[in-house]
Amino acid sequence: MQASLKRLKGLIELSDDEIKGTLERASKSAKFLKVEIKDNLDWEEVATIEVNLPDLPGISIDVGEVRDYPDGMPMAHLIGYVGAVSEREVKDDPLLSLPGFKIGKTGVEKRFDEQLRGVAGASEVEVNVVGREVRELRNKPSQKGKRLMLTVDSSLQNFTQARLALERSASAVVMNAKTGEVYALASYPSFDPNVFARGIPSDVWEELLADAGHPLTNKAVAGQYPPGSTFKMVTALAGLEAGKISRHTRHYCPGFFNFGNARFHCWKQGGHGSVNVVRALAESCDTYFYEIANDVGIDRIAAMSRKLGLGKNLDFDLTEERPGLIPDKDWKRRELGQVWHPGETIVASIGQGYVQATPLQLAIMTARLVNGGFAVKPWLAGYVGDERQHPGSWPALGLKKENLELVLQGMYEVVNTPKGTALGSRINIEGQEMGGKTGTAQVKRITRAQREAGVKNEDLPWKDRHHALFVGYAPVHDPVYVCSVVVEHGVGGSKVAAPIAKDLLMEAQKLDLGNIPFNVGLQDEDVKISGVKGR
Repeated sequence: MQASLKRLKGLIELSDDEIKGTLERASKSAKFLKVEIKDNLDWEEVATIEVNLPDLPGISIDVGEVRDYPDGMPMAHLIGYVGAVSEREVKDDPLLSLPGFKIGKTGVEKRFDEQLRGVAGASEVEVNVVGREVRELRNKPSQKGKRLMLTVDSSLQNFTQARLALERSASAVVMNAKTGEVYALASYPSFDPNVFARGIPSDVWEELLADAGHPLTNKAVAGQYPPGSTFKMVTALAGLEAGKISRHTRHYCPGFFNFGNARFHCWKQGGHGSVNVVRALAESCDTYFYEIANDVGIDRIAAMSRKLGLGKNLDFDLTEERPGLIPDKDWKRRELGQVWHPGETIVASIGQGYVQATPLQLAIMTARLVNGGFAVKPWLAGYVGDERQHPGSWPALGLKKENLELVLQGMYEVVNTPKGTALGSRINIEGQEMGGKTGTAQVKRITRAQREAGVKNEDLPWKDRHHALFVGYAPVHDPVYVCSVVVEHGVGGSKVAAPIAKDLLMEAQKLDLGNIPFNVGLQDEDVKISGVKGR
């Protein structure tokens, strides 16, 4: 083998390190298994080797298939990428021992790797003394991998990715509030999965790792953020369901809330005056939720959070999914060995403190609020082969209709009334109007000295600025689509995240995705791993 490799080095570009690596792999492999010497040869190199094969005993040319991702970056975090099999991943499947064989590392490539891989065949052959194949004795054909059909709409996915690209780092989810179908799930910046399929160069890998926008992270499912004021619907519904507040419960907001020797500020310095729960949601009055927080209690708030899909994995089709965090008294005692303090309930009531959620969870929270209180879950893969993967209906959460209607009224007024925090993103097309909730999550507190000096959040370094969030739904008369948007360090939800959500909800309604049956295109031969819903 060593002599053949030296001759090969005289025919094509082959480094001493590549020769050394080949010999090391050969020494660790079974004698009958092939070992990859060099991949991605051009036609001139192939022709040169083929002509000289009689002088290269033990060496042969093999033709394999390479993943091709035509949608590239917009689909990268959904589809994922493939890579070489590590020693830890090698199992009994003979396919994994093939030279250069790659398996799914992220995305649906990883989640459905075994189904997409297929089953290896077998061939019994006769060889001569130099290892050259003479004839085939027996053959067992291989089985092709199964087709995977996704719910994602390529038009909306591309639109979403392009819209997020106007920001430095952002993510978004658009889904069906009733069925759980995910129409778009995007994270920016992204990467080209094709470079992984062909073997990613080390300099490209290092560049991706060094990017402050974390292009390899699917922030839509793995990014965990304080939800800020998008969490206020949870606190409101917990209070309503517990009977601690009603539509008539009012509190006066002077711009702050005093609790013991601590003062908690409302975002509006002059205050909102006397507000009820609907107006508190519409104008995002912090003081209202401070006032009711300790009466409702952190355990009730945490229980409602989990009922709405926060603080736990949703059994989604992407293994990168993170659970977020919903704290309560037991959690703090168990994890931190400390007792829960009332002031922490006040902070948690507006989605700050220990509370964390992913954009996917925020979309599910919104879906469960607007679909009548059904425990919908998100899903990407509708069919693996001909097998349907998800149920056609979802169980009820047992929430009172009148309480949900109050919360939705507040979300409607956020976008559609003069004092609503997202009035500037209102959809003025009849029948397509949206509701929603803005959120701004604090990253670093501005000190009193900075505030007195006139320093604003947008004046801070990018990494210290607030995150901007928005959750929305449309149309308001019969919600079908929900979306969540998180712009990292985007400063304000109303100025940055809400306009993105408006564009995404308008585009989803324009495409009329909710009226396209999921199995459209199921028998279409060009719907493969990158297959999308009916478009």
